[in-house]
Amino acid sequence: MGKLFANAPGPRVSSAKATQLGNEVPVGATVSPGTNSITFSGHSANLVALASPAGGPDETFRIAGLVNPRISVESGARVTIGVVNADPDTAHGLVVTATGSASSWMPMMTSPPAFKGAALWFLGHPTSAGMHVGTISFTAGSAGTYQYLCAVPGHAQKGMAGTLVVAG
Repeated sequence: MGKLFANAPGPRVSSAKATQLGNEVPVGATVSPGTNSITFSGHSANLVALASPAGGPDETFRIAGLVNPRISVESGARVTIGVVNADPDTAHGLVVTATGSASSWMPMMTSPPAFKGAALWFLGHPTSAGMHVGTISFTAGSAGTYQYLCAVPGHAQKGMAGTLVVAG
């Protein structure tokens, strides 16, 4: 699937820029490597998720230098997630779903997005033009625990998933 969409139109970034974005601490966030968590206060959360970054681990998201961190936002916050597919030979995406969705082999068929606008189903392979970039933006609704995951079949089961907590 990634090869099929490698030449799809859309924004791209260089490998160096992708690495920078995957390690960048988001504005207004508290990053805690000890608990592998990122906490946002206020009514907006802007972050970048690097899918399957160079240097691994494979089938994971790197956000603010952490691997699949727990992300906490306030209910009603506007959440914007930039997604960069850094994997040279596989498609990846990011969808926010209900908890437990990562256990499905094919979450794209079994787990709808938890919030309107909370899905980027997949991005194609990088090319000489750079790595594909996409963005999702949604309002964090009801308080609760959700998952963000890669909806490409088998990826979430291999560990390409994390937790999103919406505090009430």
